[in-house]
Amino acid sequence: MANTTLFLLCDLQSIFRTAIHEYHHVVATTNKMLKFAKLFEYPVIVTTQNAKALGPIDPQVDLASLGILHRQTIDKTLFSMFIPEIQALVSELGTKTVVLMGIESHICILQTALELLSQSSICKISEVYVVADAVSSCNAFEVPIALDAMRHAGVKVLTSESIGFLLMRDASLPSFREFARIVKESKGSTKAAGEALLQRTSL
Repeated sequence: MANTTLFLLCDLQSIFRTAIHEYHHVVATTNKMLKFAKLFEYPVIVTTQNAKALGPIDPQVDLASLGILHRQTIDKTLFSMFIPEIQALVSELGTKTVVLMGIESHICILQTALELLSQSSICKISEVYVVADAVSSCNAFEVPIALDAMRHAGVKVLTSESIGFLLMRDASLPSFREFARIVKESKGSTKAAGEALLQRTSL
């Protein structure tokens, strides 16, 4: 992964706290991924779903720490995040790799991932990753079905730690010390999120 990587965070709004399966684990993993984005200087684009009715992004999501790397929060009514405003930003940034996280796995995340793949020849995106421990749905049974569908379509479904190490690439780089600190600091929450969100039988 090079500096053509973009993080997309989908609809992690406060109103969904009590509805989404293991919501707090999704937030914890998202915040770890945002630390990686800051370390590697990757831009982050956020969406809300109909914010007028459903409200803003959960303040527990630490977007403020990103500074200018938080490029924009864009409201939408489509389920897919790949709306014209984001298409324009993807083109402007020269994005080749997208890392997806948020909710819901079987609706907005699935539709976004599939649309990114279907438009790859136009928007020049070569890889789409979904952070398996940073996505969820209201009904837990929906998640593995959606992840399997995305995997079969060509999406790379990996854990936050796997993606983090792909971003890091080389332990000899100066940034590795800070990277290792983030991994160590989040060890407990990573384990808890994985056990809560990912210990399911794959189809």
